[in-house]
Amino acid sequence: YMKTKVLSYRVIIEKDGKYYHGYVPSLPGCHTQGDTIDETRINLKEAIELWLETRSANNLSIPKPDVDRIEYIETFRLNYA
Repeated sequence: YMKTKVLSYRVIIEKDGKYYHGYVPSLPGCHTQGDTIDETRINLKEAIELWLETRSANNLSIPKPDVDRIEYIETFRLNYA
């Protein structure tokens, strides 16, 4: 039977000119782009799958998921004159 492993990685999507750039810091070279955030998310999911499949097919190590990291956005109100 086939074993299954669930992996979770932090992904970042940033505005880059008129496009969006998506990447995974834990997976070197795993980058993509798109015209919209949604397109970039879809492209990035495909890029991650291909990155992981290629590493696995070539018996190369796969970085551990970001399980020990907690990440969130904190909002502050700054008063100034």
